[in-house]
Amino acid sequence: MESIKSKKITAVWIITILTLFVVSIVLGILMRLNQGGVIEQTPVAFYVNMTTHGLTMIGIWFVAGMMAVNFLLQRYVKTSHTVNILALVFTVVGVLMLWTSTFIGKFHAGWTFLYPLPFKIMWAKWATPVFYLALVVLVVGWLIWCLSLIAQILKKYSISQTFAWQHFKKNPKVETPPFILISMITLVGITTCLIAAVVLVALTAAEYFSKGAFVNDALLMKNLTYFFGHTIANEMLYLGLAVIYELFSEISGRPKWKTTWYVAIAWNFTLVFILTAFFHHLYMDFVQPEGLQIVGQLASYFASLPAAGVTVFSIFIAVYRTKINWSLPNLLFFIGTAGWVIGGLGAVIDATISNNVVLHNTLWVPAHFHTYNAMGNVLFSLGFFYWFATLDTEKIYSGKGTKLILSLLLIGGIGFLLAFYIAGADSIPRRYSNYPPELAAGIPLATMGAAFATIYLIGILIFFFNISKGCLKILSSPSS
Repeated sequence: MESIKSKKITAVWIITILTLFVVSIVLGILMRLNQGGVIEQTPVAFYVNMTTHGLTMIGIWFVAGMMAVNFLLQRYVKTSHTVNILALVFTVVGVLMLWTSTFIGKFHAGWTFLYPLPFKIMWAKWATPVFYLALVVLVVGWLIWCLSLIAQILKKYSISQTFAWQHFKKNPKVETPPFILISMITLVGITTCLIAAVVLVALTAAEYFSKGAFVNDALLMKNLTYFFGHTIANEMLYLGLAVIYELFSEISGRPKWKTTWYVAIAWNFTLVFILTAFFHHLYMDFVQPEGLQIVGQLASYFASLPAAGVTVFSIFIAVYRTKINWSLPNLLFFIGTAGWVIGGLGAVIDATISNNVVLHNTLWVPAHFHTYNAMGNVLFSLGFFYWFATLDTEKIYSGKGTKLILSLLLIGGIGFLLAFYIAGADSIPRRYSNYPPELAAGIPLATMGAAFATIYLIGILIFFFNISKGCLKILSSPSS
């Protein structure tokens, strides 16, 4: 079971993640206020904020899922406290280096940093290598963390057991807990995309330091970038789902979920589909082999069906005509699942080639990925944070506090997202720092988005203030 050392490092993770989250939300609000004409930023300041906001958000919610899985995994296997600390140090150092390259060096190639844009120096010359060095620090730290967790799982379970292959038949002799199955599937996918990131940075460094003697293939670099970026952004959702499978029934006072044949098959297919869905980002690259474009569309459809269908079905069965303990974590898990599904549907609409011709690079794209993050994955993690912070103490706030936080998150989140969806449906492009007269319809929607994002931020601040009490109590407790 969890040791006091593990609880303390987890408390530090939570405080760090929520602090970075608040800063990142503020950056997003400033961007929308600028697009709405409420404030005036230079284009450089806008794109610095956009680069910092995007990469920080992806990073912190990835480590939030990893931290939660690491903590709960101790119920089944022994995990490394040293590696956990190492991952925290690498994450903090990597983020500080990233912020140095953007806020000080003015690096603003966007959170996708698509090749060859980082080589078109429009900022301090040193900012480009510092940016890539920050990626190296983050990726290496996370890769070590993933490999450590996989190694610990394999010490107890065989490879076939971790993937629950024995559950394809009836009455297996060894049962694989759903948490182990989903964690292993997700960690393998994460490891794969992190290795792609290492290759991407190595190729970038080779060109950067060759002074023109070596030039990369632009399409290969784009494939590597999206294989890394798209995959890790989706895999962090599955880390959250692993947490739900482990905690939802437990918190509800219901029997623990078990791995069935359809759960095992669904998650094994998910591993394949999620690693090939990224091709939908390259529909406009017509030199890409047509077969890969078809794979991208099919995988985009199928990736959402096994995990989403099985998870939604399991949660529906768990709550249908059943008296359960509707605590704040359960509500966050339940609402987050709805947000994840809605965001997934928005993604599938965009991933359909005939639709993508219209929606490509409009605000529909940030609409769908903000939906399954801000109203999906973030809520998964907030549910875990609350559950963790109240493990050894009485509930920090009453039902009134729960209603206030949920109301602020729902009102703020839904309003914020609607502004994106409406603008996307009206073909307002993404990534514009200011809207010209031809796109004037995007201006009031940007202001609306900023206003509702502020409401969402207030909800996060109240949540942060309350669970900090539990985290600080854990940090101040004796080590033995």
